[in-house]
Amino acid sequence: MCSAPPSAIAFVAADNRDAQAALARLGQRYGNVPPDRSQVIVALGGDGFMLETLHSAFGHDRPIFGMNRGTVGFLMNEYREEDLPARLAAAQEVLLSPLRMEATTADGRHVVALAINEVALFRESRQAAKIQIRIDGVERMAELVCDGVMVATPAGSTAYNLSAHGPIIPLATPLLALTPISAFRPRRWRGALLPSGAVVEFTALELDKRPVSATADYTEVREVATVRVREEPSLRLRLLFDSEHNLEERILKEQFTP
Repeated sequence: MCSAPPSAIAFVAADNRDAQAALARLGQRYGNVPPDRSQVIVALGGDGFMLETLHSAFGHDRPIFGMNRGTVGFLMNEYREEDLPARLAAAQEVLLSPLRMEATTADGRHVVALAINEVALFRESRQAAKIQIRIDGVERMAELVCDGVMVATPAGSTAYNLSAHGPIIPLATPLLALTPISAFRPRRWRGALLPSGAVVEFTALELDKRPVSATADYTEVREVATVRVREEPSLRLRLLFDSEHNLEERILKEQFTP
């Protein structure tokens, strides 16, 4: 991250007992400054809390180093209390750009939200969703009948995208994953890889009968009519990892996990 260990560290923690206990110990050991006065933010929790911390980081330039005090820790480093400033100084930095979701609801509301992992559409009722897909203004699928469909970033490709049998994308690859969720028609369609600069437009068909929601990470919009998704390269998040266990290596190893 830098040549000298940081002297001003902000610790933030999830609400669970382990994270809060770690917050108290680390704050006592290294001090704890407010995030807006820090050189680096250390997030204590799981991947869900890391996503919250990353979302709160839009608009400032401070790197974030996670330590796992939660259930899932793919975006987190191993929890160790010893020599933390030296670890931070030696950490490798990963730059992440989020997805920008622009959703218009059936009643005309316009909602904009950012996603670090994925933007996903889901059926809201017992009826399967029917969704038209356009890429860069060109219709690529007139009607996808499904439980849902998502656009995932490389960082998010190992999360929900992987559970939906989407591809894992190496971190430095300028691609997005377009992945169906339980596709019924066309049954054999498994999705597509798109250039990172692609603009994906979803149109929900038969809205009265088949309502659809859209979610950007944890921002949900109900009864959407159209959803436009694109990468937001003007926004960058700085994520820190121990050099021996960086995010690119984790994504690579995930492809060989039984």
